Amino acid sequence: MPTGAPPAQPAVDLQKLQRRRKRILWGMFGLAALCSLFTGSAWWPTAKVVYKTIEWIGIALIFVCIFGRTWCTLYIGGRKKRELVALGPYSICRNPLYAFTTLGAFGVGAQSGSIAIAGVVGAATFAVFWNVTQHEERVLAETFGAEYRRYAERVPAFLPRLEGWTDAQGLMVTPHLILRTFLDATLFLLAIPASEVIEQLQRQGYLPILLRLP
Repeated sequence: MPTGAPPAQPAVDLQKLQRRRKRILWGMFGLAALCSLFTGSAWWPTAKVVYKTIEWIGIALIFVCIFGRTWCTLYIGGRKKRELVALGPYSICRNPLYAFTTLGAFGVGAQSGSIAIAGVVGAATFAVFWNVTQHEERVLAETFGAEYRRYAERVPAFLPRLEGWTDAQGLMVTPHLILRTFLDATLFLLAIPASEVIEQLQRQGYLPILLRLP
């Protein structure tokens, strides 16, 4: 949704916020990967059906994340600093990219076969995004003024309000941004073979399981 006039320059650079957010997330995922070497699911081997169900739910959420993030980029790719995007997924949720990424993080954690581990990874990811959005929204309010404040009043931050759906009649897309978002999101798929390798090492006794969680 164009603002009609060039937006004011914010005091805080959104790109710097995005870079900081990525560093924090990758650091957090690295720590989670380290912890996963020595934690396991309480469902294995006593309830293999539950264990496998958690894994498959996680895989489904990873694919939802990949396609959801790509879908969002169709609307916002290259526009975030120039105009207030309030159509498509942004008409029902102010931060759909972050919402889909949180689902993907839960899916990554679910590859352990543990709902508890998935919940911790998902909650930690949400906490990072919640902190980042507080800064981002101050920047957007400073940049777009009353227009952004009206938008924030009618559209929730994370939980979608479906009755607010409004779509665009047409979109101008930036192919390289869409491709980059898609490829970045597909990195979540690496959690699937990585978890299998860790599980095999644990079962063969090469990695001790210090904590089992349901």
